[in-house]
Amino acid sequence: MNRRLNAVLSSTGLVVAGFAAQADEIDFLCYQDGNECEVFESMSADFTDMTGHVVTVNTVGYDVIRDQLLNQAQAGNAPDIARVTNLGAFGRLALDLTPYVDAGYWEENYGSVLAWFREPGGMDKGIYGWNTQLTVTGPFVNVSAFEDAGVEMPGDGATWDEWAAAAKEVQDALGMTAGLVMDRTAHRWAGPAFSYGAKFFDESGEPILVDEGFRKFAQVFVDWHASGLMPAEGWPAGSGTQYRNAAPLFLSGDSAMHMSGSWMISNYASNIKDFDWKAVPAPCGPGGCGAMPGGAALVAFADTEVPEAAAAFIDWMAQTEQAERFASETNNITAHAGLQASGVDYQNATPAIADALSVFAANAGVATETTPQAYVFIGYPKNFAIYGIVPDYITKAINGEMSLDDALAAIDADVAAKIAE
Repeated sequence: MNRRLNAVLSSTGLVVAGFAAQADEIDFLCYQDGNECEVFESMSADFTDMTGHVVTVNTVGYDVIRDQLLNQAQAGNAPDIARVTNLGAFGRLALDLTPYVDAGYWEENYGSVLAWFREPGGMDKGIYGWNTQLTVTGPFVNVSAFEDAGVEMPGDGATWDEWAAAAKEVQDALGMTAGLVMDRTAHRWAGPAFSYGAKFFDESGEPILVDEGFRKFAQVFVDWHASGLMPAEGWPAGSGTQYRNAAPLFLSGDSAMHMSGSWMISNYASNIKDFDWKAVPAPCGPGGCGAMPGGAALVAFADTEVPEAAAAFIDWMAQTEQAERFASETNNITAHAGLQASGVDYQNATPAIADALSVFAANAGVATETTPQAYVFIGYPKNFAIYGIVPDYITKAINGEMSLDDALAAIDADVAAKIAE
């Protein structure tokens, strides 16, 4: 494997516009929710034709990225580039692309998300990664189940209380395992918590977590489990910081509603055959209509031995033509501001996919206006600690291992300890 620092590209306006004087191999660690790694592999062939650089895509499960890669990178054992989700943490280890790219282009088209990688405080102006897509949390519903149960779905602007009541009615009418399921992570939990008024951060940007809104939703969430709306196979079956994907219960038709996010669109479009489904607007509450933005991103690690080549590939993917192709072929929402304005031609999107993409894009816009703390949370470098701490103690409250008051006190204590590390 050629990993020497020798990638020299011609200077014709774009970093990737010429052929490399000597080709490098770029190790790319990738995970996919749908077909993203497959599309990267296909597109990288064009990049190789242009530059001579070879991109070797190694596809792994998301648990490798979530649970192992950060420690490996901190120990100096990272690949050249990777597709990651913890942007605040990985941004601290990433190569600053600024010397290799047209910074004006990046600021114009990705300025709203570049801060997610940067040190807080506004002084850091580096460019540390390309958002492969913009993701947004929100619910999917089993349309067929609602129709079979004769239950009318709440409309735009409906509250979480209204959706929970409707889902429970469907569950009871059809004898379903659950009315509502949610992935076991504070990332999914946060959107509804925002809706109930949780701020998560004070005015200085420091986590506060347990305020009145946070406490209110925590009680509602525990009550949802006590009523049987949410299943024992979900959060209660997990322990500690363990992540649990609730998609299997929705895919099987055993739940009327799944609180997840836009990254599930392709999966559901490909694998749900026995019922009709749709995405619905993020439910609201006294705190707004909460949704968590975010998304995966490509980062090159600062200790890569092929920085020019790695930066060139990321910059090439971020250009308008490639960004649109990637969004279209993966059915993802683009983070490219110009494409958001002009629209992406989703050539292979079914009506269900196109509708879901529109719903989630709207969720992102509403969250920007009503729950801006979501954008602080996604860029907070220790947010993954919060993602694990909240489920740990909320689950204990659900299972009766400790009172909710004690669980909330423990959440605050543990978050404070993690921040101090």
